[in-house]
Amino acid sequence: MMLRRFLLVLAVTLPGAAWAQAPQGDIRAQLTPRDYTTLAAEIGAKVEKIAVREGERFTKGQTLIAFDCSVQRAQLTEARATLSAAEKTVAVNKRLLELQTIGKLEYDLAQAEVDKARAKDSAGAAVVAKCQVPAPFDGRVVEQKARSQQFVQPGQALLDILDDTELEVDFVVPSKWLIWLKPGYAFQVVIDETTRTYPVKLVRAGARIDPVSQTVRMMGTIGGRFPELSAGMSGKVLLTPPP
Repeated sequence: MMLRRFLLVLAVTLPGAAWAQAPQGDIRAQLTPRDYTTLAAEIGAKVEKIAVREGERFTKGQTLIAFDCSVQRAQLTEARATLSAAEKTVAVNKRLLELQTIGKLEYDLAQAEVDKARAKDSAGAAVVAKCQVPAPFDGRVVEQKARSQQFVQPGQALLDILDDTELEVDFVVPSKWLIWLKPGYAFQVVIDETTRTYPVKLVRAGARIDPVSQTVRMMGTIGGRFPELSAGMSGKVLLTPPP
């Protein structure tokens, strides 16, 4: 009896073909978006309009949020008027310098005023440009964190968005599978919510192996467009190691 137990323990602990068979249980996977981010306010202002709501789609470059920037636009107008006046003064002083009516120092001071006014104009234009928040990619709104007519501070979150045009399959496998599981490897995944099977191609492996579980994270992309799929869905990877 003791000999039988010893042989059983030896068979379990022997190295070599430890991962020659698939791990116990299903290889679970989750659909994740290719790109996702939280859009935040870059200026302090009142939200004038939110063009999209939770769940709605948008296209790259579309204005998602617009701020009330009447004060900032007025300041930009003032800066441009100051710049115009300074440039006219320099033009006059340049002619007077040629006629030796004024000295070089007076001309240089006028030119410095132009540079100062141009800097204020650029700063004002940069602020006004932040009065609209464009979409960085095609996608959908996950969560709306601000409301119309609400005053927001710089850095305050406005919208959580994601790009679901290309969903990734995120799953974990034994690290020893890296010997044969390489980018480009084709397999399938069954999604629980749809009960359908979809083609997947492995695109990359995680940069770090978990030393405790001896597993590594893998990412693949679903081939084709399937409108019924959404980020967050989960399923089972149909993947077995070679004999």
